[in-house]
Amino acid sequence: MSGIRRIVVVAFLVLGITKLSTGQEVDEAYIRDNYSKREVHVPMRDGKRLFTAIYAPTDTTQNYPMLLLRTPYGIGPYGSDAFKNRVGPSDLFTKEGFIFVYQDVRGKRMSEGEFIAVRPHIPEKTGPEDVDESSDTYDTIEWMLSHIPRNNGRVGSWGISAPGFYATHTLIDAHPALKAASPQAPVTDWFLGDDRHHNGAFMLQATFSFVSSFGVIRPEPSPAGTPGFSDYGTPDGYRWYLDLGPLSNINRRHLKGENPLWNAMMEHGTYDEWWQARTPLPHLKEVTVPTMVVGGFFDAQDLYGPLKTYNALRNSPNGPKILVMGPWWHGGWARGDGERYQDIHFGSKTSLHYRENIELRFFNHYLKDKDAHGLPAASIFITGSNRWEAFDQWPPARAETKDLYLHPGGDLSFEVPTGLADYSEYISDPDRPVPHTPKIVVRRDDRYVIQDQRFASTRPDVLVYETEPLEKDLTLAGGLEASLYVSTTGSDADFIVKLIDVYPDTATYIGENTQNVRMGGFQFMVRGEVMRAKFRNSFEFPEPMEPGQVTHIVFDMQDVGHTFLKGHRMMVQIQSTWFPMLDRNPQKFVDIYRAVPGDFQIATHRVYTSVSKPSHLRFNVIE
Repeated sequence: MSGIRRIVVVAFLVLGITKLSTGQEVDEAYIRDNYSKREVHVPMRDGKRLFTAIYAPTDTTQNYPMLLLRTPYGIGPYGSDAFKNRVGPSDLFTKEGFIFVYQDVRGKRMSEGEFIAVRPHIPEKTGPEDVDESSDTYDTIEWMLSHIPRNNGRVGSWGISAPGFYATHTLIDAHPALKAASPQAPVTDWFLGDDRHHNGAFMLQATFSFVSSFGVIRPEPSPAGTPGFSDYGTPDGYRWYLDLGPLSNINRRHLKGENPLWNAMMEHGTYDEWWQARTPLPHLKEVTVPTMVVGGFFDAQDLYGPLKTYNALRNSPNGPKILVMGPWWHGGWARGDGERYQDIHFGSKTSLHYRENIELRFFNHYLKDKDAHGLPAASIFITGSNRWEAFDQWPPARAETKDLYLHPGGDLSFEVPTGLADYSEYISDPDRPVPHTPKIVVRRDDRYVIQDQRFASTRPDVLVYETEPLEKDLTLAGGLEASLYVSTTGSDADFIVKLIDVYPDTATYIGENTQNVRMGGFQFMVRGEVMRAKFRNSFEFPEPMEPGQVTHIVFDMQDVGHTFLKGHRMMVQIQSTWFPMLDRNPQKFVDIYRAVPGDFQIATHRVYTSVSKPSHLRFNVIE
């Protein structure tokens, strides 16, 4: 980004902040003064009725477009005189003026019908009983057009996380009135990515804390949510999950077989038809609706979703498809200013920039014919150098592919190793797993993705490889792939790879430092990802590893946008446990969901760094 462009962006942000601060603040009182609310039951084609809340501008001088959000988390507060204190994607939308429509999805909270988590799409419907999220959305929009006064005939959809999943489904067999959609951190595939599994490895802590509530059967429509498990008896999640033992003990000790969603996941330990049916990606082939997909590079829950959704959409024949990726945690673009996340400072208010310069412009353009100048195909915030970049496509066409090789003795460079039989090895003990965070947390805590990794780098069961200080800036933009040559004394293993930016010892903290963080030598995890080795060739048909036999494992670590600055070092850490975020692999080829204590075994893993077996990371580099 040129110096002039950076100044323009900063000036725009300042102007935006001034505009908001000089006007009336958006809160419940503002919404009551400027919007009316009504609650209705919208009929679906099979006769079920979905509970829907409508916030419409009280202004009668013009017609307004409608913004639809469908959610399994409740659209409260409930009651025609109970108002939200925020409507729309941001306060800017509230002041701009839209008709905001919120809906409890089928079988959740006040809506009728049966709830099915990540409900499969039905491509060929034979009658009114064949319903899915696409048909429910179509029927809802059809009702909105004829029953909501003063609408302009245009609808936009949006949602973050699970609501992002429903926003994606608005694109499938879309209603003609749908003119813009924005799936944000959309749940997309609960086995390959997102927050239930990563590359087939089970995300234990996040899944149990979530599904223990989300998967509970709701006996009848109710505005109340279902409580999750809370009887941990300790703040120490590492100890609690270790004492739990095998995964099967969760039902035996806690859920008692009464959580259908948990039971279903435990019954489908491979990427079988049950999982395959639940991703919308195969159905995004003919999308013509202008779509803006949004995600955060530090989203521990749904980084996979936006990247893979955009990749599927960009091949659709018509209509612009836009990707926005920023330095955000889950939904961080929708709240806060985005100037920092934990200890990492980004140099500008990235979330405000997105809300003011990207999100509002997108919906205004397609729903109100305003802001006619288009957005770039990809707006990507590059961390490290801390700048917004506009690309004609993502990954950038001008990127050059580079391989970063692991070397004996912990060296890391772009030179191919020359040794004939070099390797490093470590002992992995499932009873003494590497923690995923240095913090004491019992529930899901997504901050691990950006925490200093020095706590792990000194463990004997973590391999560490590091470059010399870089002589010039190096910017990664696009896919990141791990290519490992490994062996084990067991018959299965997890391989966790972390790409880390090591700050110089002279680095200082930026901004307020209430925690007295020392940034000199800080190990900033740019990306960390796991591969469950039995799925190395097929997620549907797992295969054991042969003890002592060298195996080549290649896996997707998800896209990155980051500059390793001059003077910084690049580091790679490799380990086989990441607990309790990940469940423990017994290191024996078994159905892990049915493993017993005797299945868990200590194993020795080797990572090869020779000329014929050159373990490395592959990524795209831009000038």
